[in-house]
Amino acid sequence: MNAFERSGLLIGEESLEKLKNSHVAVFGIGGVGGFAVEALARSGVGALDIIDNDIVSESNINRQIIALYNTVGRYKTEVMKERIALINPECRVTEHRLFFLGTPPNMLDFSQFNYVLDAIDTVTGKLAIIENAKLCGVPVISCMGAGNKLDPTRFEIADISKTSVCPLAKVMRRELKKRGIEGVKVVYSKEEAVTPLQLIEEGGKRQVAGSLAFVPSVAGLIAAGEIIKDLCGIKNG
Repeated sequence: MNAFERSGLLIGEESLEKLKNSHVAVFGIGGVGGFAVEALARSGVGALDIIDNDIVSESNINRQIIALYNTVGRYKTEVMKERIALINPECRVTEHRLFFLGTPPNMLDFSQFNYVLDAIDTVTGKLAIIENAKLCGVPVISCMGAGNKLDPTRFEIADISKTSVCPLAKVMRRELKKRGIEGVKVVYSKEEAVTPLQLIEEGGKRQVAGSLAFVPSVAGLIAAGEIIKDLCGIKNG
């Protein structure tokens, strides 16, 4: 029995070979992106570029798959790369310790990717990722807001133009329309955000969102599942 035999029972050897020959970029290795990367590695994706400039903090432990007390203070990409090596040693992993803005000096060649996952939480970065993917004709899926949510069953996959309720999706719809960008697949939730019991500011600027282990993880797994099905040509239903 090999590591991907159970996967092959459902998707077949041809799909496993497609995944082995696929190159996926994941932007953001946090509560959403970390679970997505792990699912991609466990599905047999052959090459992963992981992009994040953050380090693991103690406050990540409640929801991020790479966050342990013995990983606190280390770069998320470094920890994730080590974890992938233990899951799928044949997967070629490239770290990029940067916050992507789509401008020098942190440009990436998107044409090398077969799929791109946006799992970051800033509008500027998300727009840059989508713009670059579209420019190179590379499929992209973007994750909308998962903070201050309690119900993981409310996540849906849709074109950005069909989203509702989610404030981040609303901003992204507007900004993508300004740029003439259409046809962006997203994972988003129709659940109204819960008001945090306590307001905490980060760096004196941005309010920190509340988050639980079972919400962003689900968003990441949904996104990874969509990528895997698209790469293999598997249709829903």
